[in-house]
Amino acid sequence: MARERVFVVVLGRDQKGIIARISTLLFEKGANIEDVQQKIMDGTFVMTMLVDVSDCQEGTGQLRQALEEVGRSMGLTVMVQSESVIKAMQRV
Repeated sequence: MARERVFVVVLGRDQKGIIARISTLLFEKGANIEDVQQKIMDGTFVMTMLVDVSDCQEGTGQLRQALEEVGRSMGLTVMVQSESVIKAMQRV
């Protein structure tokens, strides 16, 4: 089976537990975090993850919904985009 990866971007007010909540959800869904970068920019938490979703029990759409729900519960914006879409946009 071909590997499927997505970028997960999280933005919002810095607070305790952001990385724990997002990474726990990804683990529970069967995803694997391959790379992560995070920083605080003028009080705003910014995190970008590259996530292998090949072994997820649910589809990418359901994973996106679950991540967005966790984000809303914490007052964060969570965006999920397929790596293949990002690469295609770079070729244009």
